[in-house]
Amino acid sequence: MIGGLFVVLLGILIAPLPGPGGIPVIAVGLMLILKSSFWAKRQFIRAQYARPKWVYPFRRLMRKKPEFAPVFWQQALRAEKVVTKRSGRRLSRGRKQVRRYFRKLFR
Repeated sequence: MIGGLFVVLLGILIAPLPGPGGIPVIAVGLMLILKSSFWAKRQFIRAQYARPKWVYPFRRLMRKKPEFAPVFWQQALRAEKVVTKRSGRRLSRGRKQVRRYFRKLFR
């Protein structure tokens, strides 16, 4: 648990620097705390019942073989949905264009 607290504090120190470097470090620290603390596990279960959409990405990342790319892609789409209007969303449209390009390329 002390290691998890150290990693969280490190993430807080890194957070003011340019880029998203602090957020993933804080998430890793919280996962370490969650694995070692009974109190944290109870709080996590309460949060899971209260806000399942918020907790689901963390649950996927804590599996034995986590899939990082799909989790980060899903979170990027959610963030884009919150920030931009429907006409300004580019991620899903760009992904569809790339898929069409590769389908034509490998036919």
